[in-house]
Amino acid sequence: MPLALYALTAGAFGIGVTEFVIMGLLIDVSRDLGISIATAGLLISGYALGVVVGAPVLTAFSGRLKPRTTLLMLMVIFTIGNIACALAPSFEALMVARLVTALAHGTFFGVGSVVATGLVPEDRRASAIAVMFTGLTVANIAGVPFGTWLGQEYGWRMTFWAVAVVGVIAVAVLAIFLPKEDAAENKPEEAGSLSVLFSEPVVTSLAMTVLGFAAVFAVFTFIAPMLTQVSGFGEAAVSPILLLFGGGLIVGNLLGGRLADRNLDRALLISLGALGVVLIAMEFLMGIRPVAAVMVGLLGAAGFATVAPLQLRILQKAEGMGQALASSLNIAAFNLGNAIGAWVGGLSIDNGPGLAHLPLVAAVFPVAAVLLAVFAMRREARRPAAEPARA
Repeated sequence: MPLALYALTAGAFGIGVTEFVIMGLLIDVSRDLGISIATAGLLISGYALGVVVGAPVLTAFSGRLKPRTTLLMLMVIFTIGNIACALAPSFEALMVARLVTALAHGTFFGVGSVVATGLVPEDRRASAIAVMFTGLTVANIAGVPFGTWLGQEYGWRMTFWAVAVVGVIAVAVLAIFLPKEDAAENKPEEAGSLSVLFSEPVVTSLAMTVLGFAAVFAVFTFIAPMLTQVSGFGEAAVSPILLLFGGGLIVGNLLGGRLADRNLDRALLISLGALGVVLIAMEFLMGIRPVAAVMVGLLGAAGFATVAPLQLRILQKAEGMGQALASSLNIAAFNLGNAIGAWVGGLSIDNGPGLAHLPLVAAVFPVAAVLLAVFAMRREARRPAAEPARA
């Protein structure tokens, strides 16, 4: 893998830390700014909304720029956004700063995926995407715990100053290692093309992404109360078990990339199917403490094994129609799935079968994704190659 690919990984690491570290700092932020924890929690959903809205919009506006220029610009926005977070005098200012930072998120991963696949031979494209997304997984397993500790020890603002430093480093690394004349540069007819929004293969691919990650976050959002109330672990055991989840993210992400390099359709069906199987198994095994810890790791592995296949599929289906835009839309779809999953999980707990049966409720999503994938693959197999599909 070329060094330029690991430069993208560095940027992904910084973005991953700034997205998730706020979860461990909500109490500190609420106390310092004089707001409730529930209000502070809006900083999480606000960020996700910023990704969903900002990814396609910013990608469309940056379509005429070279990918290298776009990525450097995004990391500068990311760095400025984190500096603004560190200096924010009020909740409203912090929310605006988080939204500014979120603008860089979707477009960075979207354009970065296009660049990553252009840096390697065709049979390594999915693995290249997986390597870039490894930055996000490492952020969860190492960067977020460290950022949480830093904020608790020296104040939450110090965490955002540290992430801003990561942003400066990422800008420097990208400027040094990304080739100036990029092999993955957008074709002129692709830049900002909105026709991708009406392509049936792209629309079905986006739907698979939403369904897959709705399944993961319907359970993961409530994993702490599941471990304590269903599995019977003490609160002190939750953090170490979540390290298993982070390890699963890394293993599953890289494995999904390897499988997709060999056969994309098969990798997609296997990874989504495995996610459904893990969730169904969790329904029956979360009450057994040693097994429950293993299942959390498997959830991370199965969930992130879908990332590279889903991202590569969207790039393939959007080829010639605006790959960067479609890729950024897929990042927005990941975040939309996160929000939908958390919402459905909450409904299931309050008005449905309850916390103990949450995995079975979540399993409906990957089952639906597999059925949609089979339907889409059969439709595409019957369609002549030259025929443009419209949703």
